[in-house]
Order: sequence, then C-alpha cells, then structure tokens
Amino acid sequence: MEKLRNFTRKSLLGGILVLLPLVILGFVLRWAFYFVTDLIQPLTDYLLTQYSVPEVIADMLVISVIVVFCFLVGTIISTSVGRWVHSHFDHYLTRLAPGYRIIKEIVGQFFGDSDSSPFARGEVARVKLFGLECNTTVTVIVTSRHEDGTYTVFMPTGPNPTSGNIYHVPPEQVELYPDASVERMMKSIIACGAGSDELFAKNKKQ
Repeated sequence: MEKLRNFTRKSLLGGILVLLPLVILGFVLRWAFYFVTDLIQPLTDYLLTQYSVPEVIADMLVISVIVVFCFLVGTIISTSVGRWVHSHFDHYLTRLAPGYRIIKEIVGQFFGDSDSSPFARGEVARVKLFGLECNTTVTVIVTSRHEDGTYTVFMPTGPNPTSGNIYHVPPEQVELYPDASVERMMKSIIACGAGSDELFAKNKKQ
C-alpha cells in the first residue's frame, strides 16, 4: 500500500512538473497576444472595414507590419547616419520627457541590451561579502569597476534573479570567473544554487 501511495504521489508530481510550466506559458502567451491585439485594434478595425478580412488575419497582418517596421528601424540605426539621428533624437526627447531615459534603460535591461544590461556584459564572480576572515561567499555579477580598484556587484536572490542587492566591495574580496557565463549563473540562481559546482569548476581569475 505504501508503494502504491509513493508511486501515485511521484506520478502526480511528475505530471504537474511537466504540464504546469506549459499551462503557465500558454497563459502568458495568451495574455501577450490579447495585450498586443488591443493596442493595434484601431489598425485591425481599419483592415476589417476596408478589406473585409477575418479579424485573426487582420491581427496577424498588423503584427507582421510592426515586426518589419522594428526590423527596418533597427537596421537604420545600425548605420552611422542612423546612430547620429538616434542620438540627437534621444537628447531632445530626454529634455522634453525626463521619464523617457528611465523607460529606455528598463527596456534595455529587460531585453539584455549589451550597452546597458549587466545581464549581457557582466562578469560572474564570488564575493567574500562578510570580510576576508569569513570563508562564506556569495554569487554575484560585477556590474562596474571603479578607478580606485573597487567593484560594484549585483547579488541576485533565488529563485528570482531579477531582484537582489547592490554592494560596493574592495578587489581583495572578489574572485572573478571569466569562463563562467551569466546565463549559466542565472540558471543556478533560479535553481537556488543547484549547478554551482559546474559554474565554478573552471579556473578563476583574480
């Protein structure tokens, strides 16, 4: 009887672990789809009234146009002229709308912009947060180096790596791991430390 209960519990939990992420992903995709379609509803309504196409087709056409437009804008600003225009546009828009800079930085952090996101260009390290005399270390991302040699680090909290604390520490308390990727580090944070043995297995660099 005990074996049957264990088998039932194990099978049920296994099924939940497989299906629940898919269900959550489905809800997120559904929410994102309806959020976008609500934003583009005026354009969709125009296609519906002018060309009498099904609403789903109209939504897909509008989304496709938006994707192509984003691609074209990204291609343009990758050129020298585009970068010049974009920098001047940013300058004037920041003066007119102070909140624009904050929004831009948040979006850049979220999408891993290599110019602003520590999740894209940060260095993985271990820090003796409680001093050199204490052997306890924490996993961090180095987000900035200062002229006096000190480091600014971000210590993510598990299992949510987007929240955490910022510390400014002297270099002797920092062990850099240049061979460890930020992506693998984030996976270990989400797993509450599981995989740290592989993350820090390679030679460290001071």
